[in-house]
Amino acid sequence: MFSMAKILLPVDFSDRAFGAARYAEAIAEQYGSEVTMLHVVPPPHYEFTAMEAGSAALAELYLNRKAMAEKECQDFLKSEIPGLKAKRVLIEGDPAHEIVKLAHDEGMNLIVLPTHGYGPFRRFILGSVTAKVLHDADCPVMTGVHLEEAPDVAKIHFNTVLVAVDFGPQTEKTLQWAAQFACNNKAKLVLVHATPSLEGRTGEYFDPDWRHYLTDQAKKEVNELLTRSNVKAETVVEAGDAPYVVAEAAKKVGADVVVVGRGSASGIFGRLRANAYSIIRESPVPVVSV
Repeated sequence: MFSMAKILLPVDFSDRAFGAARYAEAIAEQYGSEVTMLHVVPPPHYEFTAMEAGSAALAELYLNRKAMAEKECQDFLKSEIPGLKAKRVLIEGDPAHEIVKLAHDEGMNLIVLPTHGYGPFRRFILGSVTAKVLHDADCPVMTGVHLEEAPDVAKIHFNTVLVAVDFGPQTEKTLQWAAQFACNNKAKLVLVHATPSLEGRTGEYFDPDWRHYLTDQAKKEVNELLTRSNVKAETVVEAGDAPYVVAEAAKKVGADVVVVGRGSASGIFGRLRANAYSIIRESPVPVVSV
């Protein structure tokens, strides 16, 4: 069942959190959601050796830092986003673990958080906390490399929703989520699917009929999927690497958000497929992984 009753907004008190907070607030305003702002304070052993952690001076330093974090958690974003009425929670522990645990225990419907830290190569990586949350969270997660560049809350609109499908086991669930989100926002829904790029080696003949055949088969599967799911959407079927095809489609149709599916298997293979990681890195707009 589609719901946006509860949104979890993990923050680290940096500028990176501003954009995520704007998106969380924009969605909360539309759905009347309850927003929980969460800050996780790593325990002393994250930064100090066992001997150092036992030091009275370092213990006092940690307690002072925790007290400062509690105060900052209560004040963070109140002037920047005055409309953000959030329950503020501070927890000690491993950040990714505590984010996922709170989301599960409280029945969160969406987690909104930035993808990465600072640095010149930030668009090529996912921060370790975000990667773990994407791997382990049961609820949808909104993130994106441009999330911190979000406009003011009043200017955030979802007029076009792009859903990327791969015909895997999560496809129908992903499509239904995207369709409901689009419906609630009175948005246009566009479905994109990337077929394998079949290119012959230099000087090697390649039968173009195979490319047409694969495209036709994919279009047939897309139509069957839409009929089976009782969803109406414009469709884009292109040959190429999925991240590139999805990113280009997002630009072409003017998407405001991209929706992708996560794999159903947990453990070593993770829930978020390799293509989904790459789509998040390349997407010009926020990505919701369902």
